[in-house]
Amino acid sequence: MTADAVMKQLKLLGADSYKKVLLNHGIKEPVFGVKIEELKKIQKRVKKDYQLALDLYDTGVYDAQYLAGLIADETKMTKKDLRSWLANGNCLVVCGTAVSWVAAESKHGWDLALEWIDSTKETVSATGWDTLASMVAIKDDADLDLSQLKQLLRRVEQKIHGAPNRVRYCMNSFVIAVGSYVASLTDMAIKTAEKVGPVSVDMGKTACKVPFAPDYIKKVQKRGAIGKKRVSARC
Repeated sequence: MTADAVMKQLKLLGADSYKKVLLNHGIKEPVFGVKIEELKKIQKRVKKDYQLALDLYDTGVYDAQYLAGLIADETKMTKKDLRSWLANGNCLVVCGTAVSWVAAESKHGWDLALEWIDSTKETVSATGWDTLASMVAIKDDADLDLSQLKQLLRRVEQKIHGAPNRVRYCMNSFVIAVGSYVASLTDMAIKTAEKVGPVSVDMGKTACKVPFAPDYIKKVQKRGAIGKKRVSARC
């Protein structure tokens, strides 16, 4: 399947009503308005295709970039590829989904995430925190640097309220992810979240709310789901 063939499909699948929803969530033109369930049908047919993913991402179209994140072969993605994806993402939403998912599943995730969170650019830093959150959700604890995660929790406690708008949201999500997926750090994550308190984020024209991290992690505890890893970062 070629990128041109996929783009023709995406254009036909676009819906103005869904496009409006996407625009309200910060997605930028060009965007067709293809629902994720339709993108996943294409993903099911294609499975993973490194070159097709790169070609689709290069179009700059939101729907194509999101699909690229679903079908990318993480074993072939280079640091150059991932840095390019981050630099050329349609919007922060693409960077926080497609880019962070594929980075987290690749062998470059940890290095890139630590590089990105130090950036003064909101989109870059936010993507770094999203990548870290995805990594703790899918990687075995034995493959994670727990001492580094502790340092990152302390960093969140100290800097979250002074961070850029979207970075605050992603830092909060990182604390939730550590508390939910790394059992040995659950207590520390809850204490960190309690010290941080409510996190204020401007969610634009949406009804989305910022989860209160302590309550979220405790709900995961009540379900007996602490430490249960996800199979994939992509969704």
